[in-house]
Amino acid sequence: MSELVRAKISALGTYVPPRLLTNADLEKLVETSNEWIVDRTGIRERHMVEKGMATSDLAAEAAKAALTQRGLVPDDLDALIVATVTPDMLFPSTACLVQHKLGAKGVWGFDLSAACSAFVYALQAGAQFIATGAHKKVLVIGADVMSSIIDYTDRATCVIFGDGAGAVILEPADDGELGIIDFIHEVDGSGGCSLYMPGGGSLHPSTHETVDKKMHFVHQDGQAVFKFAIRKQMELCEAILERNGLKAQDVDVFIPHQANRRIITATADRLGLRPESVIVNIDRYGNTTAGTIPLAMGTALDEGRLKKGDLVLLASVGAGFTAGVTLLRWAY
Repeated sequence: MSELVRAKISALGTYVPPRLLTNADLEKLVETSNEWIVDRTGIRERHMVEKGMATSDLAAEAAKAALTQRGLVPDDLDALIVATVTPDMLFPSTACLVQHKLGAKGVWGFDLSAACSAFVYALQAGAQFIATGAHKKVLVIGADVMSSIIDYTDRATCVIFGDGAGAVILEPADDGELGIIDFIHEVDGSGGCSLYMPGGGSLHPSTHETVDKKMHFVHQDGQAVFKFAIRKQMELCEAILERNGLKAQDVDVFIPHQANRRIITATADRLGLRPESVIVNIDRYGNTTAGTIPLAMGTALDEGRLKKGDLVLLASVGAGFTAGVTLLRWAY
């Protein structure tokens, strides 16, 4: 058996639609206020698609940006994985649609559904293709158009979510580079009823009744999600650091899923992370589900807070419940 090869992130591209939905805009739609939203979530504005723009459009734009950064063309890719909970349609897969929009010949791919943990899950799926030597260049995309499944009369959910996408290219790490070091993933299906969209699947196919009951929108038990997210993110972060003989002070950059500023702060404080290591951009984008971590990577790079050789910890918790952490060295 050949020796496994580490995968590294060799490029990053992001995309958000230009239209903004601010807290002031939401004040006109539901009974809420800018102060209430900022205090409970940390969000000030979020990006929203125009009518007719789908997840595959955002994903393709982020992919093009990543390819351009790396100096590659679509035909250089071996595979692509689209992490999303808002596919353009049930089938064909969004990966097929992105492949066509990119014009990538000879590539194969698939969608991965794990809600807010989907990007870290897809990152590991792609890394395994690199590790086994099956592929040399894998495109991993996290993209969601959450505005397509949000009830804008429900202030508990409509203030939280935005639309956005990010993409990374995975390649074999060079000699002496660490790249992706380790990961821990978990699912806990007992939490499925705390954050879900009940309509549109095989259990509740679309009918007038499911539409009337608003079953095609996100339903959330905010307190249950909040408590699980803080506990599970902390547990998994502690576990992966301990497994690799590291302490919180060794982490140069902590990039958590951007669900709620209080969740991010509580997790970082309990772990004992240095405040300057924690990346937060939820105020600008809201919760873009699978898009949050690559978008936060982009923010860290733009702000000069993510540099080659940095030890990076990614962490996410999402509907399902799903949870995952990844430890890596930034490679460019």
